Amino acid sequence: MRLTSGSFRELHWHTANEWAIMLTGKARVSVMQPDGKMFLDDLGAGDLWYFPAGYPHSIQGLGQDGCEFLLVFDEGNFSEDDTFLLSEFLAHTSPEIVQKNTSWPRAQFDKLPPTQLYIFEASLPDSLEAEKRFLGENLETENKYTFKMTAMQPTKKTAGGEARIVDSTNFPVSKGIAAAIVTLKPGAIREMHWHPNVSEWQYWIRGKGRMTVVTTGGTARTMDFNANDVGYVPSMAGHSIENTGTEDLVFLEMFKTSRYQDVSLNQWIARMPDKMAEAHLKLDRSIIRQAPQDKNVILPR
Repeated sequence: MRLTSGSFRELHWHTANEWAIMLTGKARVSVMQPDGKMFLDDLGAGDLWYFPAGYPHSIQGLGQDGCEFLLVFDEGNFSEDDTFLLSEFLAHTSPEIVQKNTSWPRAQFDKLPPTQLYIFEASLPDSLEAEKRFLGENLETENKYTFKMTAMQPTKKTAGGEARIVDSTNFPVSKGIAAAIVTLKPGAIREMHWHPNVSEWQYWIRGKGRMTVVTTGGTARTMDFNANDVGYVPSMAGHSIENTGTEDLVFLEMFKTSRYQDVSLNQWIARMPDKMAEAHLKLDRSIIRQAPQDKNVILPR
C-alpha cells in the first residue's frame, strides 16, 4: 500500500491480526485498545507495526513523499472484504441511532461520508509530541505496537550476511506473527533448514535468489525469485535459499506464530555421534566433520 503525504488509510479494523513493514518514507500510526487507551507513533523505512484483530487503527503518510508499506495478515484467505470501516459503520446506521449515540446535531449529518473513504487526502498532522499531549498520561497505553527493526543489532551475522528476527520475545504485542528479515551477500546461502512449528511465507524485497524446497515422498521444487515475488514453504519442509545475483539479496520470512523456530541440518549432523552419522551419510567421519559444526543461518560463498 502507498499513501501520499497527508493521506489517510481511514480508521478501520480487521478480522485478522495485521503486521506491517515500512518500505519507504514515513508514516504515523494510531491504534486503540479495548480499554480505551491509545497508542501513537511515527515510523520510517524498516520499522514494523502489529495491530491485533479487532483493534481500530489508522495510518497516515508523512513528509514530502508519503510512504509505502507491506501489509501482512495471519489468515490465508483474508481479503479487504474482511475490513470494517468507520465511514461504513456510520453510513449504514440510521441517523436517529447515531444521533442518540453521539449527541451530534441532526443538521450536521449530511456532512458525514455517504460511503467508504478507504484512502483519502488530509492535512499533515501536528507533531507527535503535541498529539500525545492531547491524550495525556491516562489515555496513552504503555504497550508498544511498533518496533524499530533497523535500530536492533542483527540476531545472526556472518561473512555471508545477516538476519534480524522479531517475535514476541522482543516485540511482546506480536503474539500472532513472527518474522525475520534476511540479507544474503552474492553467492551466500540461507542454510538448509526447516521450521518445526509453522509454515513460512516470504516477500522478496531486493535482489535475485533461488530456493529449493524438499517435501515428503521425495518431491522437491527449485524456483528463481526476484524483487516483489512471494514464496511459500509448507510447515516442516526442508529448504535453502541462495543469492544468485550480483547485489545483496533481502527477503522477509513470515510465520503465524508467537515464537520463531528453525532446525539446522548442519547442527543436527554435528550433534550426531560419529557412528550414527557415518551409518546414515555413508561418508568417513573426517569428511562429515568438515561441515559447519553449529547453526549458522547464513553461509558465506
